[in-house]
Amino acid sequence: MKITIHTDPNLTETEIVVNCPGLNSETERIIAALRVMDSKITVAKDQEIFVLDCAQIAYVEAVDRKTFVYTSKECFESKLKLYEMEEKLCGNGFIRVSKSCLVHLKFIKSVRNDVERKLRLTLTNGEQMMVSRQYAEEFKKRLGVL
Repeated sequence: MKITIHTDPNLTETEIVVNCPGLNSETERIIAALRVMDSKITVAKDQEIFVLDCAQIAYVEAVDRKTFVYTSKECFESKLKLYEMEEKLCGNGFIRVSKSCLVHLKFIKSVRNDVERKLRLTLTNGEQMMVSRQYAEEFKKRLGVL
């Protein structure tokens, strides 16, 4: 891969052009990473509304009909249902790991086999979570280990 950067002080915004012989997994990962950088989501905490970059989100969890959005340091609440969050985030490096949880792949530090064909994830902040049997195979395919 070759990277060329041109600077022009007269430009008012950044434009990214990807030149490639065809779409492949590397190109798709680059495009997904760029989309994540530009994606935003609205969340709430302590009766205050925040606009959060999707790249900051480590995982999203549904608990008692509420959707919580976790960064490496904070927890927010979203009005969106988990399936709506999945539609919004899954093209941006997120994957469903259980009936109630989506994880951002870039925040995964390690993966370990656990009992009954489940997987145990350790996130970069040290938190651990399980990939249920139902989602384990798709998770392994997405990581490229199947």
